Amino acid sequence: MDMISKLPQGIIETILCLLPIKEAVRTSIFSREWRYHWTKIPKLVFIEDAFQVSAVEVAELTDELPELPVWEQMFDNPSKREELFAKRCKLFNAINQVLLMHQGPICEFTLIMEYDRSFDEFNHSMQVDRTCVEIDRIILHLSKKNTIKKLHLDFNACYEGYKLPISLFSLHQLTDMFLSDCTISHEHSFNEFGCLTTLYLECLWTSEKTLLRILSSCPSLKRLTLESDSSTISDSGHTTIDNLFECLPVIEHLSISFFIVKCFVPERLPKELPTALVHLKYLSLNHVCFIHIYGLRFLALLIRSCPNLEKLKLVMYSKYWLDEVDMGSFTLEDYSDIVLEHLNELEIVEFTDAENELDFVKLILAKSPVLKKVRIFSCSASEEDEESRISEVLLCSPCASPVVKIVVKRMNSN
Repeated sequence: MDMISKLPQGIIETILCLLPIKEAVRTSIFSREWRYHWTKIPKLVFIEDAFQVSAVEVAELTDELPELPVWEQMFDNPSKREELFAKRCKLFNAINQVLLMHQGPICEFTLIMEYDRSFDEFNHSMQVDRTCVEIDRIILHLSKKNTIKKLHLDFNACYEGYKLPISLFSLHQLTDMFLSDCTISHEHSFNEFGCLTTLYLECLWTSEKTLLRILSSCPSLKRLTLESDSSTISDSGHTTIDNLFECLPVIEHLSISFFIVKCFVPERLPKELPTALVHLKYLSLNHVCFIHIYGLRFLALLIRSCPNLEKLKLVMYSKYWLDEVDMGSFTLEDYSDIVLEHLNELEIVEFTDAENELDFVKLILAKSPVLKKVRIFSCSASEEDEESRISEVLLCSPCASPVVKIVVKRMNSN
């Protein structure tokens, strides 16, 4: 321990950052010199599932827990509910104590809430309340320090989650932000996140106008993951897909759900964007289905608008989940103008071996002169010899690149 104590403060902080927060705090018992080392660590991670409670703690912390209505008790496990309530109290108490004693800058903050999905839809009692005062206070504290560079908030809710407070938009030093299962409903303009380069939005409950205001407030945004769709984003019927990509002038890495297209008047999808995404090198499109009336049209729009695209990843979506009104058809002749001069890698996950999917891969092979790798992961329901047959078909197809390597595997294979 003496050898570790002689290390520079910065190295000690790095070591403490690698420990769970409870273990980092426990180092205060080593010696008087170590008593406050943990109060200067710049990275704080709180995971609700890591907080365990004893039977005594459950009894003490649930005295004021309101009793459920009779109808809800029929679908709820009281003992589990009390345990989760006690665990949440213990979590917030720990966060408040750490923030109260913390002395240095906080550069990274993570809060991951627990949701027990083993309970059915009637068990909503332990989800994050939309006006959770404890979380409001935490974010307000962080905004006053204004040293946060990376913020990760995951509320693990199944329906409209925690409503983010306005103080979140005072974190002007942020470079990375991860938000999951939360609501943004502020109607006014946001202060600019001038330093933000990475943004992850999952199950964000908001309007498409608010979403555009958020993205417009991030002029340096280079990496965006947008896993929300029309089930969580309300639309006014006035904004188009052009408006969405106008907010991303310097984007380099984009992962997006296909169903976002429904929020932006899909009937007015152009052939290509007015302004090309010249910086975009990586594109991942999730839940895409070529049978969908806008599926290939949206993908082709993005490909035509990304002249420097280097990697394309598609996660397919089964046509069996589509409504009949959403189904359409296409011919590859409609997309023969597509050229991918810089594409060197194509990856398709949940490949179903549908004829249109196979034809699309053939098109990419014929239009990508520097393509080096094609990886196809067929869905586990495909027949055993299907991978070999797909490989043979693609290897016999016209190919613009002389060095491309094609790998076809089943999803559950290592």
